[in-house]
Amino acid sequence: MKKSLLALAVLGAFAGAAQAQSSVTIYGIIDTGVAYTSKAVNTATTPNSTGSKFSLAAGNLQGSRIGFKGVEDLGGGLSAVFQLETGFDSDTGNLNGNDAATTSNLFRRKSVVGLSSTSFGTILAGRQTDFADTISAMTSVNDFGGVTGAVGHNLDRLEGKRTNNSISYTTNNLSGFTGNLMYGFGEQAGSTSAGRAFALAGKYENGPLGLGANFYTSKQGVNPSDTALINAVGAATVGDATNSGNTGVKVFNLVGSYQFGPARVYANWSNVKQDLKTIAATGTSSLASAANGEFSGLTLGNSNKANIYEIGTAYDLSPSLKLLGSVQLTRATFNGATTGTGKLTQFNLGTDYFLSKRTDLYAFIANVRASNMANSGVLEASGNASTGSADSSQTAVIVGVRHKF
Repeated sequence: MKKSLLALAVLGAFAGAAQAQSSVTIYGIIDTGVAYTSKAVNTATTPNSTGSKFSLAAGNLQGSRIGFKGVEDLGGGLSAVFQLETGFDSDTGNLNGNDAATTSNLFRRKSVVGLSSTSFGTILAGRQTDFADTISAMTSVNDFGGVTGAVGHNLDRLEGKRTNNSISYTTNNLSGFTGNLMYGFGEQAGSTSAGRAFALAGKYENGPLGLGANFYTSKQGVNPSDTALINAVGAATVGDATNSGNTGVKVFNLVGSYQFGPARVYANWSNVKQDLKTIAATGTSSLASAANGEFSGLTLGNSNKANIYEIGTAYDLSPSLKLLGSVQLTRATFNGATTGTGKLTQFNLGTDYFLSKRTDLYAFIANVRASNMANSGVLEASGNASTGSADSSQTAVIVGVRHKF
């Protein structure tokens, strides 16, 4: 009897140890708010008219999501890791993606498996964001989320863009420095360059100082690994066989932040080049065609080169209350049938009040102004289309709640 009890106790101890060595976590975010937008385009009228718009907007600060992540201790400081994450619009319950090509994919936000070591770092394979998403924590994306997306952060990848069929390597923290490499396979027979993507990045964090840099480039192909690749020369899909192997986009980000007591200040610059992009003339080169009320074609996504600048601050008025402010300036250059330069400027003010560690209330007001290009409008939510405006100025007011679990 005593031997049996001893055996059961030993088995129970081993079972408990095995249980502790492996874990799976279910997590998520639900972000929903009410938005008012001035001078929004009404596409149901011909010619398009504008008017005030009220909406229930999902994913203003962060895209609503549910995910699963796990780790298994393999011994010797080595662990197997995985993460699966899907997005949804909390106002409708629909699946949500960062690009139209993946709206039907289940785990389109992230789908990775890999190995992590206390010695060499982490290797992940699957669908994942590049390191721009990591260093965006030092930018307005951390405070305003999708509100600053349409004026430039959707274009410079700081909002978080995914790369399919990719492998990434991230170093451990080396005295404040963390490095990252990523490669995306184009998976096209007979061509190793068509559709591929490559990224090199790093960040340095030491006390109040944070610095980050990221370089990302991708090529056109039948199966482009860059799911955010903007179509070249008006191609119907991102799978552009005609220009396979040619560079589609190059992005460089440089970010920095510093904590002065209760105030965090930040500044960043991004350069985006779309070497293959040309624009067909649609109306005039002014903000909008007076004849039909439609955009001139000089939209931010159609530029072949853009420089995006940003400054901002987050001030902790109390442990629970933050005051927020930022300014973005985008200078875009166009070529092809329509040429010229344009400018977008957006001003943002906001506040974020934390009811607990997991639940907060936020309120934002943003104004975007366009000069010599179409007004992209304030992107009121990551899961909703930009409202756009045929006017040179548009204002949006957003209030909402975010809960993390």
